[in-house]
Amino acid sequence: MEFERAEAYILDRLRTGLADSLYYHGLHHTLDVAQAASALAEEEGISENEDLILLKTASLYHDCGFLYAYQGHEAESCRIAAEVLPDFGYKSEQIAEIVGMITATKLPQSPQTHLEQIICDADLDYLGREDYWPVAETLFQELKKRGLIEDPAAWIATQIRFLETHQYWTASARKKRDALKQQHLDRLSKSVGR
Repeated sequence: MEFERAEAYILDRLRTGLADSLYYHGLHHTLDVAQAASALAEEEGISENEDLILLKTASLYHDCGFLYAYQGHEAESCRIAAEVLPDFGYKSEQIAEIVGMITATKLPQSPQTHLEQIICDADLDYLGREDYWPVAETLFQELKKRGLIEDPAAWIATQIRFLETHQYWTASARKKRDALKQQHLDRLSKSVGR
């Protein structure tokens, strides 16, 4: 696998091809997920080099479908990965693992393997971080721009429902992120008198 070439290829495509109105799902989100996935993998004891490369590749490709579609972008991400990764020396079974990880990030998340759990947790890492509020605001603006959310009240209700039902899959993410995620939920609930 020529990971560096696969990485350079997709980062260039994302840098030049993503819509400016992807305030949340821009290149910065992909880089954030890749960094969070690498950190979680280390905390979860993933030491097999091939597993790390597959996880990093899936992280970089997981939202590249936004180049072509907003709704159903995961399927597009899988299509792009399956189409281009053979050019970088990835074997079909490795691509199948990457496609599984990308697919697992679709909401509601349903990871089947440890690597899928890690990428799912990395994708929503911000829910339990200090930067939750500004990051969530970028998602609100992105959805509002597309007519997918009406107003701040509807957004707060959506966030409360999402945080109430969301769970981190790995022990490391739960340990590191659950407490602050709960504080964010409490603050949102308080803001609507709950």
